[in-house]
Amino acid sequence: MYYRYHDSPIGRLLLAGDEQGLYLLHMDAAEAYTLPPDWSEATDQLDDVVRQLDEYFAGKRQTFDLRLAPKGTEFQREVWQALLEIPFGRTTCYAELAERIGRPKAMRAVGAANGANPIAVIIPCHRVIGRDGSLTGYGGGLERKELLLRLEGAWL
Repeated sequence: MYYRYHDSPIGRLLLAGDEQGLYLLHMDAAEAYTLPPDWSEATDQLDDVVRQLDEYFAGKRQTFDLRLAPKGTEFQREVWQALLEIPFGRTTCYAELAERIGRPKAMRAVGAANGANPIAVIIPCHRVIGRDGSLTGYGGGLERKELLLRLEGAWL
């Protein structure tokens, strides 16, 4: 596994991936994060991820074209795939997301899977808001969530 730190408008990010794809985009990388001993610092392995993130933050990219390899349960991966289908500049709520995956009563489980998303921003968990249109919990903090939604024109 290769890793790299990257400064962005939402703070320092920790990126990790290998030949299978991107495994992790961790916000708050300025905080202590214990790297597994078998991870190596990337030389150019994550350059495409960095380039696409920079384009996104500059308002020049609306979709990412990256191979992703998030680790999670089958249910979590199903929710993360549904998150990838939320268009740029749009939002949804947990109930709609649960409906979308065919599990209308699984709103809390969908919320938990959303919160466990290991590849924030690229798997756009920030696009999930409260049914009443309010900002709801976000692992990176509501300030970051609002910034991302404003960047996408989904939050005024």
